[in-house]
Amino acid sequence: MESLAETLSRRPVVLDGGLATLLEAHGHDLSSSTWSARLLQDDPGAVQAAHAEYYRAGAEVAISASYQVSEIGFGAEADGLLRDSVQLARRARDEVAPHGWVAASVGPYGAALADGSEYTGRYDLDVAGLRAFHRPRLDVLREAGADVLAVETLPSLAEVEAVLAELDGSGHPAWLALTADGGRTRAGEPVAEAFAMAADVAEVVAVGVNCVPPSGVLASLDGPGRLPGVVYPNSGQTWDAEARVWVGEPGFDPTDVEAWLAAGARLVGGCCQTGPDDVRAIAASLESLRGER
Repeated sequence: MESLAETLSRRPVVLDGGLATLLEAHGHDLSSSTWSARLLQDDPGAVQAAHAEYYRAGAEVAISASYQVSEIGFGAEADGLLRDSVQLARRARDEVAPHGWVAASVGPYGAALADGSEYTGRYDLDVAGLRAFHRPRLDVLREAGADVLAVETLPSLAEVEAVLAELDGSGHPAWLALTADGGRTRAGEPVAEAFAMAADVAEVVAVGVNCVPPSGVLASLDGPGRLPGVVYPNSGQTWDAEARVWVGEPGFDPTDVEAWLAAGARLVGGCCQTGPDDVRAIAASLESLRGER
């Protein structure tokens, strides 16, 4: 089977949408601090079914439910749940889209804290501490059988530096996605610096943004050049960490895909508050654009 990096050199690839969003739409209560990761314990079949639904909608990559899994939230059970998250996505892929890929979600330190700090970058750990936090999760996910690591929603250069140091020399492909605002990380640093750092790590196959409003995507893309772009914005709503709800009006428009592609995006999907209909529209848009070229 062709690797994801090889395919990206030829054409864009469709990512899935918000996993927790779809699970909530099916009636699951994800209001706890462990979010969708809770279902890895309580209802793994629901997680597999959600992955399958996204593949049927046209996604070529499923992102695992490991975003919020760490020892902070799950203790000694964390490693097993990380492995389970990849296996559930693999089963869905093998059933529905055997030529697709599985990405193991590597969420930021702030996700484990469940305090919204992935949207601020205000952490109590330095680079060394962040490396120690990420290292065991990366080790387990690399061995779990995912095609690529989805390092996502990073809010600061310190966390970028930490994760890249752990990826460097590992031999396992990964993409790097930041949550940003106007071309700057949530901690206020230039996103371009993160992309430049990633370009020096052979394991990184794409760089970009996720869980940003659609209107903020273009300001935070690297442009055609060193690495393919990865883009999966949220609906345009804002996360209220205290109330644990999304607020505001959605503004996700799949017709934006053409502009994202022109700016270097090659992996395109949706994040929080996007669903199968959005993925279906993205897939149709990419198919239409391929037909025009």
